[in-house]
Amino acid sequence: MKMDYESIGLKVGLEIHVQLDTKHKLFCHCPTNLVENVEEDVFERELRPARSELGEVDPAAVLEWKKRKRYHYHAPRTASCLVEADEEPPHELNREALTIALAIAKALNMWIVEEVHVMRKIVIDGSNTTGFQRTSIIALDGYIMDGDRRIGIQTLCLEEDAARKLGEDKLRVNYKLDRLGIPLVEIATAPDIHSPEQAERVAFKIGQLVRLTGKAKRGLGTIRQDLNVSIIGGAKTEIKGVQHLYLIPKVVEYEALRQLKLLEIRDELKRRGVRIEEITGEIRNVSEVFKNTKSRIIRKALTRKGNGVYAIVLPGFNGLLGKEVQPGRRFGTELADYARVWGGVGGIFHTDELPGYGITSEEVEKLYEYLGADKERDAIVLVADNEDKAVEALKAVIDRARMALHGVPEETRASQPDGTTRYMRPRPGSARMYPETDIPPVEITRELLKEADKLVPEPPDVKLKRFTEEYGLSKPLAEAVLNDLRLDLFEKLVVKYGDRVSPTIIASIITNTLKMLRGEKVPIENISDEHIEETVKLLAESRIAKEAVPEILRYIAEKPSVSVDRAAEKLGLTTIPIEKLDELIAKAINENIEKIQSRPEKAFKIVMGTVMSKVRGRIDGKTVADRVREKLKHILGGEK
Repeated sequence: MKMDYESIGLKVGLEIHVQLDTKHKLFCHCPTNLVENVEEDVFERELRPARSELGEVDPAAVLEWKKRKRYHYHAPRTASCLVEADEEPPHELNREALTIALAIAKALNMWIVEEVHVMRKIVIDGSNTTGFQRTSIIALDGYIMDGDRRIGIQTLCLEEDAARKLGEDKLRVNYKLDRLGIPLVEIATAPDIHSPEQAERVAFKIGQLVRLTGKAKRGLGTIRQDLNVSIIGGAKTEIKGVQHLYLIPKVVEYEALRQLKLLEIRDELKRRGVRIEEITGEIRNVSEVFKNTKSRIIRKALTRKGNGVYAIVLPGFNGLLGKEVQPGRRFGTELADYARVWGGVGGIFHTDELPGYGITSEEVEKLYEYLGADKERDAIVLVADNEDKAVEALKAVIDRARMALHGVPEETRASQPDGTTRYMRPRPGSARMYPETDIPPVEITRELLKEADKLVPEPPDVKLKRFTEEYGLSKPLAEAVLNDLRLDLFEKLVVKYGDRVSPTIIASIITNTLKMLRGEKVPIENISDEHIEETVKLLAESRIAKEAVPEILRYIAEKPSVSVDRAAEKLGLTTIPIEKLDELIAKAINENIEKIQSRPEKAFKIVMGTVMSKVRGRIDGKTVADRVREKLKHILGGEK
C-alpha cells in the first residue's frame, strides 16, 4: 500500500541510545566490558511496584508485577560489584561519561544544564536489580540539520544500561550484571520527522555524530533505536528496540499502516452502530461445546486439570478480527498479543479464522447458538487454558476491543525482525520518575566544558577537505565515507595502517566492498569492525592482496566465528612469495613461447592472463604486471 505521508500527517520522533566507551561504569569503578566464562555469584530477587510521591502507580510497572516472575542475577566478579547487586549505594557520577555527554550536546547545538541531577525511572522487568534505572538530563533544546530541514533535539540524557538478559521461562528470568551500569547517552528528537526515509537518515546522523567523539562502543547491542510514531487521528505509539538502522523505514511504514487500518476498523464499528456498552465483558465457559472435538489443541488443553474453553462475544466485530493491519498480522493478532501479555496464555481462537485448527463448522454453529450471538454480526473469541489465565486473557481482549471504538491506543510495542511490531505494555506515565537521593548533584563547570571541547567532532566540510587533501581520496569516495556509519573506523584504521595501506583502499573496503556484498545478499551485518581491522592489518603485513578482500569478507559474513587470518588460509588467499610468482611467470612463458614470439604485441596479455588465473587474490595485480614485463623484456628485448 503506497501512502502519502504528508496527507496522513506522519510524525516520528527518535530516541537513540548509544553505549559510551568509558573506563568505568556510570556509578562504580567496574570495567565496561562484557565477560564470559568467569567466576560468578548468583542471587534471586522479586520486584513490585510502589506509589510515586504523588500517590500514583505506573501502569507499565503493574503489568510486569502481575507476571509474578522471579529474577536470577549472574554477577561476574570481574565486571560487577555490590553497586550492581544493589547492596551498596552508587558512587558519584562518572566524570568521563559526563564529559563525553557534554561534547555530544555541544555537537547537537544544545543548551547545557547548569547542574546535573540524577533521577530514578521505575523499571520492574528485572533488568535493573533496584527496580529503577538511574538517568539524568544533561542538555535540552538542540537541533541537527537534515538537508535544509531543522530537526529538533529535545533532550540528551546520561543513564545506566540495563542488565543483559540470558533467557527466561514461565517462572524465572535470568540476567547477567556485566552490562548493568555501562554509561549510555539517550538522545530524543522532536517529532519533526515526516517520512520513513528521513527517520533513517536522522538516526544515522545522530549515531554517527556520537561515534565521531571516539568514545562510543561498537557492535551489536551497543546502539539501539526507539521510535515514537503517530498519524492524524491516531496516537503516539512507542516502538522499542530497533536494532538495525536499515529496519527503521520499514518499522515506520508498517506502524503508519497499522494506525490507518485501526482507524478504518473504528469507522466501520461506528458505521455498524457498535456501542461500548455492548461489549459487556461476560466470560462464559463453553467447554461443553467442545467435549467431542477433534481439535488437537483444544483436546490437549482439556486433558489438564483446571483447564477449560472460555469465550466472549464481541458484538459487531464479525469480519474485523481477520482484517490485516500489518503484513502477516491481523486485528485478531493484536487481540492475541494482549491475551498473551496480560493472561500469559499461548494465544486465542476467533471466529473470523474458524472453522480451522481442527474446529469444525458444526462446532462454530453450536458455539454461536450456545452464546446467543448473531453469526452475521458478532465475533467470538476463545481461550483454552487454565481458568484464571483464560479469564485474565479475555479481560485483556475485552479492554482492547473497547479501545477499537476510539481507534489507536497509546501503547509500547516491540520491534520484530521483519519490521512489524507486537504489543509489549501500556505507555509509561509520569509516575515512573522520582529523584535519586543517594547521588549528589554535579555542577557543570568551565573546566568540564573545556575538557568536553576536545571531543567535539570536527564539522563535515572540514573533514571532507582533509580526506581529499591529506588522504588523497577522490571527492566521491570521501563523500561516501562521510556518509558511512563506519566513518570513525575509517579514521582509526588510517591512523594505524595508513603508512602501509592506502587510505583509498581502506575507504573502498568500508564503502564499496561492503555495499557490493550487500547487493549480493551477503549478510554483512555479521562483519564486525574487528573483522575489517584484521583484514586491513593483513594487507599492511602483505599477507593478503587487496584483490582477496571481497572473498575473505564474504566468507567471514557466512562464518563470523572464523578469524580473518584463518579465512584467508582456508580460501587459499594468503600471499605467495615473489620466488613462487617468478616460477609461475617462467612456466607461463615457456608454455606459450610460440604465441609470444609470433605475436609479441600480445605477449603481455597472454602471460598476464595465464599467471593471474593462478594467483588472483593472492598477490597484488600491479606486482604481477611489473614482474611479467620484466621477464618479457629479457626475452623480447624491449619494453612490452
